[in-house]
Amino acid sequence: MKIRQMACAIGAELTDIKLSDAVRSDALFGEIKAALLEHKVLFLRDQQDMSRADHVAFARRFGELEDHPVVGSDPEHPGLVRIYKSPEEPIAHYENSWHADATWREIPQMGAVLRCIECPPVGGDTIWANMVLAYEKLPQHIKDAIAPLRARHSIESTFGAILPLEERLALKAKYPDPEHPVVRTHPETGEKVLYVNSFTTHFTNFHNPANVRVGQDFTRGGSDLLQYLISQAAIPEYQVRWRWEPGSMAIWDNRSTQHYAVMDYPPCHRKMERAGIVGDKPF
Repeated sequence: MKIRQMACAIGAELTDIKLSDAVRSDALFGEIKAALLEHKVLFLRDQQDMSRADHVAFARRFGELEDHPVVGSDPEHPGLVRIYKSPEEPIAHYENSWHADATWREIPQMGAVLRCIECPPVGGDTIWANMVLAYEKLPQHIKDAIAPLRARHSIESTFGAILPLEERLALKAKYPDPEHPVVRTHPETGEKVLYVNSFTTHFTNFHNPANVRVGQDFTRGGSDLLQYLISQAAIPEYQVRWRWEPGSMAIWDNRSTQHYAVMDYPPCHRKMERAGIVGDKPF
């Protein structure tokens, strides 16, 4: 296996490897996991012969898999979410925004393994951002201000927004808005990670004497700071961009990255299959 760095900030491409071999090889899987912790997102091409069973089995080497409450899964392979788009269907929301997967869960995903089944000849790229670097590059006074802050994340106001009222409220009842630290610690590397994204709605402990003189400070100060932090993922120096082909794959660490699926390809088909891996409670 060869590892080729893709960008200065994040990402590496793996070559001379069949990912299905890592299902049965502890040594190969260990190399891949070490590369993932270092580069945060890994890319592979020419994996057309990888079966859905091997896709799921490889992802399970990192941990248990989970379905998505809104997006459908392959009926024969629980945990393999089908992200299928076609010209006949409306464009789904909350792919083309900067996000880490499932931060609206109390325990968000550790990561994911995504495979391209079908894609347009041009367009439909995905971009990843290094949120460890995004935190490192913040001005010190911002780091000091956000160190104690916590924030809410919501499925209701994102995936649930297009649902009828009763369904939306039922979705929120099943997945109440969790509270996560604004700066989390990566459980394996110890790195500090900026941990707010498009699922984040508001800070929960901003309104205190250190931050608020009058009500206007709370109304504008907290929301302006949150939007500033969310915008950090959009800085090109923190990113890598991947052009999909059928049979290409990406593996990413959801704890230290965000990603953005570029919606520039209608009216074309795009079929992706993703195995999402259960993670741990952010701290």
